[in-house]
Amino acid sequence: FDFCQAEGKKRPSENLGQVLFGERIEPSPYRFTFNKEETCKPVCTKTYDTKKPEDKQKLDFLKKSMLLNYQHHWIVDNMPVTWCYDVEDGQRFCNPGFPIGCYITEDGRPKDACVINSEFHEKDTFYIFNHVDIKIYYHIVENGALGARLVAAKLEPKSYKHTHPENPDCSGVPMDISNKANGEVKIAYTYSVTFHEEKKIRWASRWDYILESMPHTHIQWFSIMNSLVIVLFLSGMVAMIMLRTLHKDIARYNQMDSTEDAQEEFGWKLVHGDIFRPPRKGMLLSVFLGSGTQILIMTFVTLFFACLGFLSPANRGALMTCAVVLWVLLGTPAGYVAARFYKSFGGEKWKTNVLLTSFLCPGIVFADFFIMNLILWGEGSSAAIPFGTLVAILALWFCISVPLTFIGAYFGFKKNAIEHPVRTNQIPRQIPEQSFYTKPLPGIIMGGILPFGCIFIQLFFILNSIWSHQMYYMFGFLFLVFIILVITCSEATILLCYFHLCAEDYHWQWRSFLTSGFTAVYFLIYAIHYFFSKLQITGTASTILYFGYTMIMVLIFFLFTG
Repeated sequence: FDFCQAEGKKRPSENLGQVLFGERIEPSPYRFTFNKEETCKPVCTKTYDTKKPEDKQKLDFLKKSMLLNYQHHWIVDNMPVTWCYDVEDGQRFCNPGFPIGCYITEDGRPKDACVINSEFHEKDTFYIFNHVDIKIYYHIVENGALGARLVAAKLEPKSYKHTHPENPDCSGVPMDISNKANGEVKIAYTYSVTFHEEKKIRWASRWDYILESMPHTHIQWFSIMNSLVIVLFLSGMVAMIMLRTLHKDIARYNQMDSTEDAQEEFGWKLVHGDIFRPPRKGMLLSVFLGSGTQILIMTFVTLFFACLGFLSPANRGALMTCAVVLWVLLGTPAGYVAARFYKSFGGEKWKTNVLLTSFLCPGIVFADFFIMNLILWGEGSSAAIPFGTLVAILALWFCISVPLTFIGAYFGFKKNAIEHPVRTNQIPRQIPEQSFYTKPLPGIIMGGILPFGCIFIQLFFILNSIWSHQMYYMFGFLFLVFIILVITCSEATILLCYFHLCAEDYHWQWRSFLTSGFTAVYFLIYAIHYFFSKLQITGTASTILYFGYTMIMVLIFFLFTG
């Protein structure tokens, strides 16, 4: 964007999670000394001559960024610098970034941030925020030897057309860039900084300002109540079916006096000779189950740690780092589960099974990720992952995850296959004509709706935090929703499985995996809706990136729910 650059300062290093999420921290040309107040200090002056093509290109790029409401994100002492402004109902909203500038349309309507100042009134004009008033709040530690600690940093973006850039006075008319301007445009960047003692905020609770400015918690409670109602309804159904069925069966057996009556069976008992027939494509199912277990445990542990506050937004990138490391270390349960199921399906090719478990799902995710990275790299984006990090991720996968999967699979194959309580008949039984709602496809489509109903409000906040750079800190809610989701998926599947077993259709293995796995398809549809309704994304590369990353999330979610 051609803002002021810091001379000769080293870039801070980032951790794995930040690198993967494309967060890069750059050094700043704004220099502060503690308790030394500055007023209207110049940083640098940029001059654009619109007759020169490269200058015009830079200025046009700056205009485009103001039109699309791009934001600065600044950090002081690991704290985001926030811009607080009044919204309706007398509430204050604090934004962890502030806009580059704003635009007044041709018919004189102010867009985005231009509403904050009545001096912004020229039509078809851009106003750039080239001056910031920074207020730094500190807390003096009780035993004075330790000095003071910064507890908050706030700023007010301002726009001034400095008449003497080398000796600015920060007053007068705003810095306007007319859309049709020709000739020379000079933008002088300045700042003022003041220090205030803040006795109320402790250093430990300096992140609480995020909570004040986020008015969404009542929606969260509403969504949790909504999800709990679904769970209670499903649990009631499952309990009723189990009780009713078992009660009826036991009563019927008690009435029998002679053995010949016991030969007449009904409903789901008719399929007892076929219920443990190995499914078609048993290899693939066992691999999916292994990978799904890996993701399930990873999600549970990550969210549990996040709830305890280990992965707060203060440790940037900690969440992603934790998830990746856990996923790598959880190769053993994946190999074990896949091997156990594959063996119980009567499979013989154990080498193929282990290799598929360690390479199929991670391979798809990695390939997708690699293609996305190539696009970012081709676009010259700062979010492109350096080659060294890619090698590091591959090393984690091949040198730690794969051997652990092999160890898990070894133990899984060594154990005896899961014992089935009934023998499987030699000849497969014929499946009678099914009614509409016990056919495979309608059952699977119905199964995904309930779990999706539990999560879709949370999904909105998660997508916002990924694509709109809002802080996500509601891990308590997310953990609750996670538990509710697990229960809902299991119960919806048990219910639908019971219905089609009663209809004497004994192909239950794939159907039970896909019934709750279909939630991922609804997730995909929601992500497409979000793309068109909430995001103003233009350009092919950006669209491909959005859907590429969405597909990774959908695959992980499919394995997890299944």
